[in-house]
Amino acid sequence: MKLVAVFYVLVLVPLCNCRLISIPLRIANAGAPARLYPTPGTSTSSVTASSEVKRKGGQNLALDSQPLGTISFLEMVNNLKGDSGRGYYMELLIGTPPQKLNVLVDTGSSNFAVAGAPDPYVVGYFDSALSSTYQSLGLDVSVRYTQGSWSGELGKDIISISGGPNGSFTVNIATILESDNFFLPDINWQGILGLAYSALAKPSSSVEPFFDSIVREAKIENVFSMQMCGVGVALPPEEKDAVGGSLILGGIEPSLYTGPIWYTPVKEEWYYQVEILKLEVGQQNLNLDCREYNMDKAIVDSGTTLLRLPEKVFIAIVEAITRISPIAEFSSGFWTGSQLACWAKGETPLSLFPKLSIYLRGMNSSQSFRLTISSELYIQYVAEVRDSLDCYRFGIAPSSNGLIIGATFMEGFYVIFDRAHARVGFAVSTCADASASHASEIAGPFSAADVASNCIATSSFSEPVFWIISYVLMSICGTALLILIVLLLLPEQCCRRNSNEVNDASSLIRHRWK
Repeated sequence: MKLVAVFYVLVLVPLCNCRLISIPLRIANAGAPARLYPTPGTSTSSVTASSEVKRKGGQNLALDSQPLGTISFLEMVNNLKGDSGRGYYMELLIGTPPQKLNVLVDTGSSNFAVAGAPDPYVVGYFDSALSSTYQSLGLDVSVRYTQGSWSGELGKDIISISGGPNGSFTVNIATILESDNFFLPDINWQGILGLAYSALAKPSSSVEPFFDSIVREAKIENVFSMQMCGVGVALPPEEKDAVGGSLILGGIEPSLYTGPIWYTPVKEEWYYQVEILKLEVGQQNLNLDCREYNMDKAIVDSGTTLLRLPEKVFIAIVEAITRISPIAEFSSGFWTGSQLACWAKGETPLSLFPKLSIYLRGMNSSQSFRLTISSELYIQYVAEVRDSLDCYRFGIAPSSNGLIIGATFMEGFYVIFDRAHARVGFAVSTCADASASHASEIAGPFSAADVASNCIATSSFSEPVFWIISYVLMSICGTALLILIVLLLLPEQCCRRNSNEVNDASSLIRHRWK
């Protein structure tokens, strides 16, 4: 039975004083198919936790040992600041003498770029003219996101990472000279650190991404892992440095997670593309074709604020939540993100919303495992209104670019990007486990016999393949057009061999096809 009484304490207010930040996907080139490697001591034939050994006292040791030399994972703990609303960022020192900047950590892109000119929304920028080690590569670069874009110049310089591997490293760096809706109010970062594969790098995949350079120069393992600790936390702009997390470059830090690590294969090495088998709301299966969840891709992207779902999946999720929740009515503006839902101060609405679960395919393709988050992660506290109301936003949104496991969902887990073995791992984050509601859970293995053997639609082209085909077809059409023009002009040239006149129309077409 619906609890009508709850509705009376529910107030909906316009989302006018709450500027939300989202760094969505960008259009980029496709990568090569993922190669799967067995973990030493672990068979890929079963969907189990990573191979682990026990320290004295029972503490787990992650499968990837720490590299020899100058790296300590414990020193990297708490090297991130921010939250899911404004993004998680870390501090870098760039150039000689070093210039200190904060950069957004983004697993959904591959360029390392920083503000290279003043901008109203950034407190500082990298002045390449002041760095004696900066080298311009003479290449223009631009990146367009679903929301926002920037353009600038590509170069190289040395960097060092506060709370990262010791030493200085030479990396490709784009200086942002112009941007549109990229830098936003109330953020504390001045650039973006793309950690995806080189297939997404601009202006071409030949540009070595930041993490690839660090792996090569620091001789660390080709693995990084993230913990984001904004579960149930919302802070005003003046306190935006109070929340944080950890980016572990080179491996896994056992103190950041509890229980086993569950791995899913990377289906294609461009974004961190994974395969989702089904979604549940309050333990009820949405019963959609599994290809709907992977249309046109499903990725793990720390630079996207919300959990973003394909339109059909989003509608099904909202319908399931409204059917299960005891709240009698809800304004559509809450679901679309245009309104906040407010309750009397001190009342906790989280129990009125069900848990959400995502099933991922395991390393054994016949099995899956389940990631579950409580409403504490997707019904997000935003602000206090008139000292009497606590207001929340819906942390899920529709997407035209596929399903995106963004910061809203990732905050419940310690996420391992094991590039060496083409897989992404999930374990319960100690931040989420410490929350009042135990905001996340992992369970498995489960049989995947009730879903298709391949949930990734093969009929849809990935964006890069589409663009390659488009360019080839354009080239063929252009060549054919030029041949026709030449053939049309030949009779005229035969009759006027001594003429030096230039035909204006043919000249114009020729210049268009330079």
